Amino acid sequence: MNDARLRQDLIEMLRGGSAHVTPERAFAKLPARLRGARAARGGHTIWELLEHMRLAQEDILRYTLEPAWQSPPWPAGYWPAVKRPTPRQWNASLAAFLRDLDAVCALVRDPSLDLTAEIPHGGRRSYLRELLLVGDHNAYHLGQVVEARRRLGTWK
Repeated sequence: MNDARLRQDLIEMLRGGSAHVTPERAFAKLPARLRGARAARGGHTIWELLEHMRLAQEDILRYTLEPAWQSPPWPAGYWPAVKRPTPRQWNASLAAFLRDLDAVCALVRDPSLDLTAEIPHGGRRSYLRELLLVGDHNAYHLGQVVEARRRLGTWK
C-alpha cells in the first residue's frame, strides 16, 4: 500500500477539490438574511446543514480520539435547535466546523497513526472508516448547501 498516496487522497476528499466543493466555497458570501431561509418545502436551511455537519463531524472526531466520549442523542443532538442564527452563532459554528476539519486532516497527516488500525475503544471500527465517514458525510451535505444556494439564487 502507498501510505503517502492514501493520505494525500484522503486530504483531498476531506478538504474538497476535484469533484467536491470546498466548505469555504460552499459558505462564501452567503447573505446573512438567507442563512436561515428555507429554499424548498421540506428542504433544510443552510444554517441547519452547517450546524448538522459541525455536530456530526465533532461527534466522529471526539469518538475517534476520546474513549469516554458520549455521542449526542439521535436525532435531536445532531440538528440545531435555533431556527435562524445570529451572526455570532453562524460565525462560531463555521469556525468550529473548519477547526474540527483541520483536526481531522491532522489525524490523516500523522505518520505515526496506522489509518487501517482499529480504534482501541472503537468497537472494531478503524481510523480509516471514521475518516471516510467524515468525508462522505460532509460531501453529501455540502452538495445540499450548493443546491439550497442555487434555489435561493446565491450560487455562482
